[in-house]
Amino acid sequence: MGLALPHAVARPRPAAAAELGPNGSGGSGVRSAFKLALKALVMPLLGAPPANPTYHYLAGNTAALPGILAAVVIGAGIGEELFFRAYLFERSARLFGRSRTALTATVVLSAAVFALAHFQDQGLPGVEQAAVTGLVFGGTFAWRRELPIVMIAHAAFDVTAVALIYWNWEVPLARLLFR
Repeated sequence: MGLALPHAVARPRPAAAAELGPNGSGGSGVRSAFKLALKALVMPLLGAPPANPTYHYLAGNTAALPGILAAVVIGAGIGEELFFRAYLFERSARLFGRSRTALTATVVLSAAVFALAHFQDQGLPGVEQAAVTGLVFGGTFAWRRELPIVMIAHAAFDVTAVALIYWNWEVPLARLLFR
């Protein structure tokens, strides 16, 4: 990832938007597959527990769905991306410039701050997952410079997480490849 990130930031391919789907935003399947891959492959390798204890109260809890869905779409998908991508990237560009090195550092630093912001309620597993997603969302924003893409990706990622927890698919998915 460390070697690929500067290259992706520095050299976007013109055909990439067509490969991602309409308006370069990617399909909802791609965004959901990212969450599924993290849950089934990456998080078990990092030693994360199979269930997210902070949000396990959502399992089968229909009454909690409207509130959590609003929180993940508006609070995380829109709010977090406005801060961690739009605001921090703009501030960083003013402070450090727009060179490849500065942009790469911005992606890494914004991902680190994004990850640490998840510690209070989700602990180390939340930090680990947020670090990976922060690098992906930050790299995507640095490459495309289109905030709606990362907002939609973030919201889809979190809605997928809620669905996994609600339908009790979180543990079976986390143990799909590693028992």
